[in-house]
Amino acid sequence: MTELKNQFVTARISERGAELKSLTCGGVEYIWEGDSKFWGSSCPIVFPICSGLKEGKYTFEGREYSLQKHGYARFKTFELEECDGQHAVFLHKSDDDTRAQFPFDYEFRTVFTLEGKTLRIDYSVKNTGAGKMYFNLGGHEGYATSEGIEEYDVIFSDSISLYASQLEENLLSDKTVTVMEDTSVLPLKEEYFAVDALIFRDIGSRSLTLRNRNSGRSLRIDYPDAEHLLLWQVMGAPFICIEPWNGLPDVVGSGYDITQKVGIKVLEAGEEFVFSHTLTVV
Repeated sequence: MTELKNQFVTARISERGAELKSLTCGGVEYIWEGDSKFWGSSCPIVFPICSGLKEGKYTFEGREYSLQKHGYARFKTFELEECDGQHAVFLHKSDDDTRAQFPFDYEFRTVFTLEGKTLRIDYSVKNTGAGKMYFNLGGHEGYATSEGIEEYDVIFSDSISLYASQLEENLLSDKTVTVMEDTSVLPLKEEYFAVDALIFRDIGSRSLTLRNRNSGRSLRIDYPDAEHLLLWQVMGAPFICIEPWNGLPDVVGSGYDITQKVGIKVLEAGEEFVFSHTLTVV
């Protein structure tokens, strides 16, 4: 476990999956502990796909590959490449095992930096292969809500309307449900998660605050590089996941060709892509 610390906050990161396991300020823990009774992870990285594929598979250049939901980065041991106490860089490289599932060469770095009461998280993907690379990535941070999520509001930086895209057998449909209209405050309700996650495509606000409406305890999440946002919980569990993504599940009626996947990102040989978000104790 790697620890970063300044006079305000302390962050602890596991080398397995370069996963954030703790963020504390003033003795308060903001990250879900990862209790297997509900969900054993805390803040897994979603890479090289977001959510699931149709029948768990895809094709590329005539070959078929299988990838589990959210990919495999969360299971990989990352090398601690740099660390100075307030800044750490974790590195994962493609290898024979990853190429069997995902036939591309890359370097994936996760960078954590403390800046006052803010933890900045940067995901960097570099295509080290000779051809184009097709991928998606995102964050999947779980935040502790020991009082229960119904004591919390999600407050967006702008007044927006939210329409949750519906799933059909884990595939994204064109059906939506209105969650809120022309407001900035979303009171969390457990009933939202009876059908898995709330999926907001092309989110209109790139910043939000998770706030306990009774105590005022708050954490702001800024996700300028994310196109989509998900909220997810195991019903009854004392956590809420707030997930900024740049990809989506496969859609109803889609094929298997990864180059045609909705929302897929493309990196040319030698190119690098950086995806950043920040967590700030308010």
